[in-house]
Amino acid sequence: MEKELICVNCPMGCRLTAVIEDNKVVSVTGNRCPRGKAYAETECIRPERILTTTVRITGGIHRVLPVISEQALPLDRIMEAMEVLRTVQVQAPVTVGDIIAADILGTGINIVASRSMDAC
Repeated sequence: MEKELICVNCPMGCRLTAVIEDNKVVSVTGNRCPRGKAYAETECIRPERILTTTVRITGGIHRVLPVISEQALPLDRIMEAMEVLRTVQVQAPVTVGDIIAADILGTGINIVASRSMDAC
């Protein structure tokens, strides 16, 4: 099976063609750097995404706090992580980088504040 992709790891946006056999990427063409090959292998077999969203915050200058995953999460677990974060509520003040949800879904990946927020 062949899969066409556009690499998003650098500004070149290479058009990649990955050949997949037995759930393994056996070849990648079209990449102009090694990151393209690694991207195609991950995207075809186990896609991942950085999760950015918001959680509720009380006592802050805004009602929601932007958060981000410290590493990419498996794409098939993103909605499950969103369900967990929908129930999270933190108290201001918060500093950028504070852990908001540790080891989300047992992945070993923390969800952290992506901005600081003072108490009002």
